[in-house]
Amino acid sequence: MGDSKYSTQHSVLSTALVVFAKAPIPGQVKTRLCPPLTPDEAATLHGSFVLDTLEGTKFAAAKLKLPLDRYLACAPATHVFFKIMEERQGVTLIDQVGDDLGARMNQAFRTLFAQGYRQVLLMGTDVPTLPLDHLKRALASLENHDLVLGPAFDGGYYLIGLKRTAPELFADIPWSTDQVLRLTQEKAAGIGLKASLIQPWRDVDTLADLEALIEACTAETKKPKTERSFSARTTGVLELLAKRLRARA
Repeated sequence: MGDSKYSTQHSVLSTALVVFAKAPIPGQVKTRLCPPLTPDEAATLHGSFVLDTLEGTKFAAAKLKLPLDRYLACAPATHVFFKIMEERQGVTLIDQVGDDLGARMNQAFRTLFAQGYRQVLLMGTDVPTLPLDHLKRALASLENHDLVLGPAFDGGYYLIGLKRTAPELFADIPWSTDQVLRLTQEKAAGIGLKASLIQPWRDVDTLADLEALIEACTAETKKPKTERSFSARTTGVLELLAKRLRARA
């Protein structure tokens, strides 16, 4: 159950939520959007998504009264952006460790289960409009399943939750392909994990994804601010990008 000091501090809280994020470094994030975006534009968009995710999960934990501790898994771990997020968003930083995405996710699960958590949710930052109750559904699903997955429209997943380590789920997976979800489900069945899926959602990897996001954001501006799923910050970024993309076309 991990060291006693840590377990005592978190004796009431049984769930860890890990947000996986890269620092918004131009040329290292959202590269599939470049071109037509510039590396600086892609980094700005990514940084806004990270903030959306951290703000949204903080709000969800408070409003939905979800008993969870929030972590930010960082790459590169030493970037000042993450220190700022730690101070402003109240997350605990952990390093991303491993040669590929699967190894890094597996290590994050191992680290947090070793600290005494009974269940761990891990999510990315590419779903800025994800409804907060999806986290609640994922946690509810883990009550009677070993594994929960949030399918992405592109064949991957935007969220994964486990009640124990399962390194097999992260080995020999062709990441960033449309085979990720299917192969993960097959591996889960092969090792006897009882799995469930929550509602699919679109993540933002390609220009088509970005265009769909811009269209959704534009439609939302007609709604009252209290009913919008886009933050004012991301709305501003998307409006600027839309203007620039039209000019370049």
